[in-house]
Amino acid sequence: MPLAAIINLNHPASYVHWGFFQMSASNLVVIALMIVVFVAAIALPFPGSRRRRGGS
Repeated sequence: MPLAAIINLNHPASYVHWGFFQMSASNLVVIALMIVVFVAAIALPFPGSRRRRGGS
């Protein structure tokens, strides 16, 4: 028995409009999450950076 989708995908996509700019809401969510991950990767320290600073 195949697994059913958690979300019903049998409907038209919802779009966000800003003047001439139009994008699907799902793509906008994916782009926002990618930006959050990028900012977190820059802001958070590397694991083990404390060890390397104190040693030399």
